[in-house]
Amino acid sequence: MTILEKIVIQKKQEIEILKKTIGIEELKLQAFFSRKTYSLKKSIQEKNGIIAEFKRKSPSKGVISEIQQPLSVVSSYEKFGARGISILTDTPFFGGSKEDILSVREAINIPILRKDFMVDAYQFYEAKAMGADVVLLIAACLSPAQVLEFTDLAHSLQLEVLLEIHTEEELKHFNPNVDLVGINNRNLKDFKVDLQHSVNLKNRLPKDILTVAESGIYKLEDFKFLKNKGFNAFLMGEFFMKHAQPGKQFEIFSSDIAAL
Repeated sequence: MTILEKIVIQKKQEIEILKKTIGIEELKLQAFFSRKTYSLKKSIQEKNGIIAEFKRKSPSKGVISEIQQPLSVVSSYEKFGARGISILTDTPFFGGSKEDILSVREAINIPILRKDFMVDAYQFYEAKAMGADVVLLIAACLSPAQVLEFTDLAHSLQLEVLLEIHTEEELKHFNPNVDLVGINNRNLKDFKVDLQHSVNLKNRLPKDILTVAESGIYKLEDFKFLKNKGFNAFLMGEFFMKHAQPGKQFEIFSSDIAAL
C-alpha cells in the first residue's frame, strides 16, 4: 500500500467522524461561509508568480518546521508578493489543521488554497466555512468523474479548483471547467522529482490553461527552468519553511526572481 493510499483511507475515516460532529447545515452558518472569495486564477493572470505554502511536515521529509502560528509567515508571504497562499489542513501526515486557515483568514487579502486530500463532498463545505478560496483536487486519488463532480460543487460554493496531476494517465482527469492545473514534479508514489517530466505533461494540456509547477523547486535554477517552459505559477513551501524565518527567505527569493 502506498503512502497516498494510506492517507486516503484515514481521510475517509476522519470525514465520517466529522460529519457526526458538525453537519453541512451547521457549516453553512459559520461566519466565513458567506464571505466573497478571492480568485487565484485572476491573481495569477494579473502577474505570474509564487503560491507560497505554510507546511510543518510531510511523509517524505518528516518535520520541516516547528513554527506553530502561521500568521507571521503567511503575512510576510503576502507582503513580499505571493500571488496566493497554500495551507495544509491535514493533521496526521502534514501537521496542519483547519485552524491554520481560520487563524489567518481575516488578516490575509489574497487567495488561500486549502491543500488537503479532497475525497468527499463534505470537505468542500468545510473549506468554504474555514475561509478558503481554492481547493486542491488530486487526480491520483480521484476518478475523472469525481473531478468533474467536485469541480461543479466547488464552483457552486464560489471556490476555485486546482487540479493536480503527475502522470500521462492523469491527463484524462482534466476537464475544461477546472480553473488551474498543477503538475507535481514529485511522484506521490515514490516521491522522486523530475522537472522535465512535468514539462512534458504541460505540453499536452490546452495552451490557454493556467499551469502551476508544484513541489521539488529547491533553487533559483529550478524556478528559472520551469518559468522558461511556460508555467504560470509555482507552488513552493519546503524551500521557505525549512528556514528559521520562512518569510525572510521568501523575501530574498522574490528579490532574486525579480532580477531574472
